[in-house]
Amino acid sequence: MKRSTLVNWLIVLAVVALAGLPLLFVEGEFGGADGIAAEQIAADHPDYQPWFAPLFEPSAEVASGLFALQAAIGAGFIGYYFGVARTKRRLTAAGTDDATPDTPPADDTR
Repeated sequence: MKRSTLVNWLIVLAVVALAGLPLLFVEGEFGGADGIAAEQIAADHPDYQPWFAPLFEPSAEVASGLFALQAAIGAGFIGYYFGVARTKRRLTAAGTDDATPDTPPADDTR
């Protein structure tokens, strides 16, 4: 097994461990930051009234779907960026001029 393959498998194992171990060993329920913040504000200032009301308050299922959509769009942008960067690096290493934007030659008299 090549060294890079071993390192990749160790990284995958570390990511799985970091994601899975808290689920196995942490007692209690995981709560969202919004709920914790609302509880803290209610405890510190019981007469607090929000300045604005939301225009659209989706159900839990719709909110979960919107969150998943946001994550998918973000992952798409990140994947696109890494794909472009990798292709640009490969084209530059191969010595082709396709890695740079099209620019007219310096002696072009248009």
